[in-house]
Amino acid sequence: LAIAIVGGVMILLDTHWGFVALVAVAFGLPFASLPFSVGFKPTFLDVALGALFFVWLLKLVTGREREFVTSPMGLLVAIFMLLALFSFVYGMTHSRATSFTVRRFAEILLGIALFFVVINTVRTQGELEWVSRWVLLASWVCAFIAVIFYVIPEAWTVWTLDRLARFDYPGGYGALRWIEDDPSGTMRAIGTAVDPNVLGGMMILAAGALAPQLVTPRPLFPRLVVLLMFGTAALALYWTYSRSALFGMAAALALPAMLKYRRLIPFAIVGGLLLFLLPQTQDYVARLLAGLAGEDLATQMRFGEYKDALILIQRYPLFGVGFTGVPDIDLYLGVSMLYLIMAENMGLIGLAVFLVSMAAFFVVLLRGWRRGYAPEREDLVLGYGGAVLGALVSGLADHYWFNMTYPHMTVLFWLYLGLAMAVAMLEERSASHACRN
Repeated sequence: LAIAIVGGVMILLDTHWGFVALVAVAFGLPFASLPFSVGFKPTFLDVALGALFFVWLLKLVTGREREFVTSPMGLLVAIFMLLALFSFVYGMTHSRATSFTVRRFAEILLGIALFFVVINTVRTQGELEWVSRWVLLASWVCAFIAVIFYVIPEAWTVWTLDRLARFDYPGGYGALRWIEDDPSGTMRAIGTAVDPNVLGGMMILAAGALAPQLVTPRPLFPRLVVLLMFGTAALALYWTYSRSALFGMAAALALPAMLKYRRLIPFAIVGGLLLFLLPQTQDYVARLLAGLAGEDLATQMRFGEYKDALILIQRYPLFGVGFTGVPDIDLYLGVSMLYLIMAENMGLIGLAVFLVSMAAFFVVLLRGWRRGYAPEREDLVLGYGGAVLGALVSGLADHYWFNMTYPHMTVLFWLYLGLAMAVAMLEERSASHACRN
């Protein structure tokens, strides 16, 4: 209680402490709920998001924040949010919304709206670096917990998760995850993310943002510390045995490697050789190749989901079926692909707005790159931009970035996207100021 009170006071005094609380919860205890009810049981994520938005809006109302900026893609993000709200309301015409569904949808909307909070409150180089250090640190703690949970005896991991059960975390041996759900097979890392694929997505963000810190002349942490942090994130991602996360991390590293940091290429080559040559990784490689060939059970089940999702989208192409349920008994919501589940929920119009938003995001970043970023901002824009690209690539085979079961993943996605846009806007303001002088 004392920690919560001190944290609340710090957030009220400075909005940036709200980001610290938010990333601590999103990376550390994303599913934890308060041990009491107020008609419903608020999650730690609800409290962190609510506090951050409350303080920011209070500053806007009282005039302490004198300007509201939207960014070049702000209108697209706002339209995407309005379409999501429209689809949610439309979905209630055929499927009743529960209080739980309404709350989870509100978390998704707030997660997207976090983009505007970030670009309005992270506006100087000092603020950018301060927030970034906490983001990177929180992502590393998440990776460290996952690695520790994986290497200690299973009974110890279960004991720890059982202690979290009072905060509504799943406990017992049923909380552990294995490949193909076979307890006699290989265990998958989960950390406190509950799901190994979700942990893999979190590690895409962690590794993507950390990678440029390995080679930039001006890292946010000492170089050896960065190497430890990146290695921990890469190991945690590997132990999730998530193939989509592996491809996502490759994409996240490819962006900075191609545009600026060629010294990342040897890291990628060494990692690839270790993956394909070490005896301990051969089962992983075999599973990876089986997935690419569509031969394993998990991939075949995904193909079935894709087929069913396309049937739903064909029947309800414009605005989807919403978020509360389906109108036809032979349909269901849920598919392991970000883009198909978005089309199920919001239709092809909603998906199109999202894709145009992402295209606008990368256009802004790449135009800025052609003009040139200040050296102290190059690693940050490429790290966050690469992390977003990695998330979008992993979305080809996973759905957690836009899923009401995992609202913290939506929060993290738009946080990283917002930080990348904050870098681009800071560079533009600096260039404009230099021209005036």
